[in-house]
Amino acid sequence: MDDDTLSRAFAALADPTRRDLVSRLTLGDATVGELAAPYDMSLQAVSKHLAVLESAGLVTRRRDAQRRPVHLESEVLGELTRWIDRHHRAVETRLSRLDGVLHHLRSTDPEERTP
Repeated sequence: MDDDTLSRAFAALADPTRRDLVSRLTLGDATVGELAAPYDMSLQAVSKHLAVLESAGLVTRRRDAQRRPVHLESEVLGELTRWIDRHHRAVETRLSRLDGVLHHLRSTDPEERTP
């Protein structure tokens, strides 16, 4: 995933309504009307949120007879998760090394030793 795509995906998920839409789509495909039902906003407003998610590659819309269900692209979420996990592991490695240094300093500090 390139930096531009990554930036668009994280920017799209910065909005709580869009995060909620993504969460609801983890349960399965849904129409705009179904997705809009719990919100106190117009179908057009929900469609705009979906357009942002779509431009970020997080959702797609397809034609299914008379319906146009919105589909969550789980592969893109997987790429975001892998990016986060990679950075999380790097931070954990640094913290682990710091813990080792602090433990070593404590064990060699004469004031910390008991007689």
